[in-house]
Amino acid sequence: MLEVRALTVHYGRALAVEDVSLDVPTNAIVAVIGPNGAGKTTLLRAISGLLRASRGSVSFAGRMLNGLEPHAIVRAGLVHCPEGRRPFPELAVIENLLLGAPLWPARSDALARLDEIFELFPRLKERQRQLAGTLSGGEQQMLAFGRALMCRPKLLMLDEPSMGLAPRVVEELFAAIGKIRAMGITVLLVEQNVELALETCESVAVLDHGRIVFNGDAGALMRNARLKEVYLGLA
Repeated sequence: MLEVRALTVHYGRALAVEDVSLDVPTNAIVAVIGPNGAGKTTLLRAISGLLRASRGSVSFAGRMLNGLEPHAIVRAGLVHCPEGRRPFPELAVIENLLLGAPLWPARSDALARLDEIFELFPRLKERQRQLAGTLSGGEQQMLAFGRALMCRPKLLMLDEPSMGLAPRVVEELFAAIGKIRAMGITVLLVEQNVELALETCESVAVLDHGRIVFNGDAGALMRNARLKEVYLGLA
């Protein structure tokens, strides 16, 4: 579904991502992991059009995305849920969710997706009239998931969804990721919680200093003692 080939990204003269190639098959969960500053967020931002690549290509569902504006990439079905949650704090939960509704051709379709999101995250339904800025961190992350899902993704990119959250909330969110895949949505996940990411995904790419140092089956990574110790901090 998603094909990244030889992608290179600079911040000014600084090289952030170098010659990265990555495949995300349809209806898979693929994780990108690695140390802080490895270039994981930069990679997602380049795929979603928020950053311009210096060279390389990004193809989604057979369509070349190079040069497209971020809103056009969203309309193509590739949606980026960035790190930091970023709700509109002075808007109610329901208003935050409906920001994705203009992408739906019919109001009834948008309301049907809203019902799916409330089924996925019942707390959002309970708090739909509450200001987003008053939600807990976990509830704000649920809202970020829901707002992205309102945009009708075929592929959802999630950047550090567990950041700063209690273990119980993280488990709930990762259970939701499995349900999102069951909805027919492919997931590309960037995550610092290595063990949980590896439990969730089928394949994994390890990024270090902007380059891919491993790309393959999650089980094969866990069997590679050197990679586990050097890049994942696991004995």
